[in-house]
Amino acid sequence: MTQIRTDLALEAAENLQAGGPAAGELSGVVTRTERRQGVSVTEVRILDETGARALGKPVGRYVTMELESQPFSQQAACLASLLAELLPRGPVLTAGIGNRDMTCDAIGPTAVDHLLVTRHLVRSGQEPFRGIGELSALCTEVLGRTGMETCELIRAAAGAVRPAAVVAVDALAARSPRRLCRTVQLADTGLIPGSGVGSHRTAVDRETVGVPVIAVGVPTVIDGAALGSGTEAAPQGLYVTPRDIDRQVRQLGRLLGYGISLAVQPGLTAEELAALAE
Repeated sequence: MTQIRTDLALEAAENLQAGGPAAGELSGVVTRTERRQGVSVTEVRILDETGARALGKPVGRYVTMELESQPFSQQAACLASLLAELLPRGPVLTAGIGNRDMTCDAIGPTAVDHLLVTRHLVRSGQEPFRGIGELSALCTEVLGRTGMETCELIRAAAGAVRPAAVVAVDALAARSPRRLCRTVQLADTGLIPGSGVGSHRTAVDRETVGVPVIAVGVPTVIDGAALGSGTEAAPQGLYVTPRDIDRQVRQLGRLLGYGISLAVQPGLTAEELAALAE
């Protein structure tokens, strides 16, 4: 049977549901779908190792929001509220993971471009900046350019800025074409860079970084095998991306950047953030 990769816990649960009992009835897995601020949100909780083996994902919370025709400000507000529920109180370090020169892998760096970074302002001690949320950021680039694992760079930065948590932003792989560039997944388990396309690197998670890592990602590629009739993918892997991926990554990177910034600065609106960050 063809194994089609997916980074989405929701799709892994759906795959099990299609072949047997509903995901909610699986031992160690609980799912719940609701509408939040007009956005469909599904949470998959993997409770134990039985559920982790069934879904092929680590134990933890996976929250998926579906991007439909909602206004940008509504999507950003929903993302911010979901992320705020996963983040502990305190400074946040955002890591944009991926290759800026490869469009389908540029979600992380593009999101960083749209962040309202404030650490330098908070640390200045000036009166206007007291009490605002502290947000810092870095782009990790790729191993072939830096010679360093993504995890090593994030761990070093975290050691310097001492955040309460890291938000790691990366492109994901999906198995359903309808979820390409239409889904945002948040997870409190961290991530493994490149896992969606079979290029496994050192995990970026609480154990390796030293603080909680919240992964935020959007699927920008799909395993080519998912588009066929059960045929195997090419030996090196064939991945497909939307024709207008450049436009979509620009829009999605802005959405993620705004969502993260608003989670750290809950007193702002998307419109106010646009005046400050753009």
